[in-house]
Amino acid sequence: MNDWSTCPAVERNPGKVSGAWVFRGTRVPVSALFENLEDGAQIADFMAWFPGVTKQQVRAVIEHVTRTLEAA
Repeated sequence: MNDWSTCPAVERNPGKVSGAWVFRGTRVPVSALFENLEDGAQIADFMAWFPGVTKQQVRAVIEHVTRTLEAA
């Protein structure tokens, strides 16, 4: 199970996007990154579509998921 609370690039607020994990400082759900990548988008596409999300945030989220999968 992925523990997003240990990833500094994301945050969750019950009053923001129904409490979904979002990229810190935005309303962009983390799940949107993976849905778009799954549909064939490139990271550059995602960042163009969601300009509030930084490359560092995307990198941190992907690294967090990679570490989580490696620990499983």
